[in-house]
Amino acid sequence: MDAPPTAPLTAEQQEIRRTLRDLLAERAGPQENRAATATPQGYDPELWARMSGALGLAGLALPEEYGGVGCGPAELALACEETGRALAPSPLLATSVLAAPLLTALGTPEQRAELLPRLADGTLTCALAVPGGSLALALGLTGDNAAEAWSGGGRAGGVQARAVDGGWRLYGEAAQVVDGHSAGLLLVAAHTGGFARSRTLLFLVRAEDDGTPGLSRTRQPTLDLTRTQATVQFRDTPAELLGEEPADVLGALAATGRGAAVMLAAEAVGAAREALDRTVAHVGSREQFGRPVGSFQAVKHRLADLYVQVEAARSLTHCAAREPGPGPDSGPLALAHALEALRATAGESIQLHGGIGFTWEHEAHLFFKRAASDELLFGPVRRLRARAAERTGLFGEVAA
Repeated sequence: MDAPPTAPLTAEQQEIRRTLRDLLAERAGPQENRAATATPQGYDPELWARMSGALGLAGLALPEEYGGVGCGPAELALACEETGRALAPSPLLATSVLAAPLLTALGTPEQRAELLPRLADGTLTCALAVPGGSLALALGLTGDNAAEAWSGGGRAGGVQARAVDGGWRLYGEAAQVVDGHSAGLLLVAAHTGGFARSRTLLFLVRAEDDGTPGLSRTRQPTLDLTRTQATVQFRDTPAELLGEEPADVLGALAATGRGAAVMLAAEAVGAAREALDRTVAHVGSREQFGRPVGSFQAVKHRLADLYVQVEAARSLTHCAAREPGPGPDSGPLALAHALEALRATAGESIQLHGGIGFTWEHEAHLFFKRAASDELLFGPVRRLRARAAERTGLFGEVAA
């Protein structure tokens, strides 16, 4: 069941939603997703090829001059809502939402011309690696992303970059790297320079071949099987500086974070709506005391409350996606509402499915794990809201 959109969809947007939903219904059902997560990549390469090739999903928001479709954030958010509905494991988040905007904003003309067309056609995937499991902070979602707060410079650890013979070498470790074990290109935030001239820059590490010197990647066990993560270690690993100095790396990361928050919110809204629809269908067919469980007033009230919560999150997300440029707070606030709605809906779904909802074989727990995993990676919700409150001056002045 589809709720009416907050604003009418264009014919192009309707076609994106219809074709993607049909493809995911065919190739990304619960059983197909379980099989995909068990592959070395953690996703179905054939499905990704169809999403990228026939649908142009990987390059949906990339400029046409680089082989992209040239659509805006509203169309990409619509696609993310559908992949979230299916809980489809794919490189879309890591490649198209996190990495591609940084390559577009900071890359040299030569780097953009070489890499963006391959990202657009899906033949190359990319992962953003930041040290210390501090992705939310690096993107400016949960606090000021000043480099000293998360980059681990100097003796604090993190990833260090050293200039050697006209090139760069990386040393250190980054954990919780989304799709880090399978991406053909790594976009690494590394600390460079001494204490007096310390700065954080972004570097490209080519990882399509297993023989990249000094690079070690280990897939991590994760709560959400559909959102693969890895620990990436660098030991004298050759790297290429993204763009040219000086570059506003922190500003680009914050801008990417604002856009990524909208796409993550869209994913969460799609997942929440699917969990709610599945629950409504279940209580309508399951009988107790000679009547459907869904006919009891207490159950109706619980489902009605969830519907209101999901639709409120959906409205916030669609409004944020349609803004010409997401404001500093609209994306994170939409994400906070969407994650909260998904967690509440997934939790009630498990309860209202009865005993079967607690089993591994049933898909109800997958929605709850997506909510919990995303909050660990990009939240928590209270910090997303607290950061927005600080920026608006409710708790005093903070740095922009």
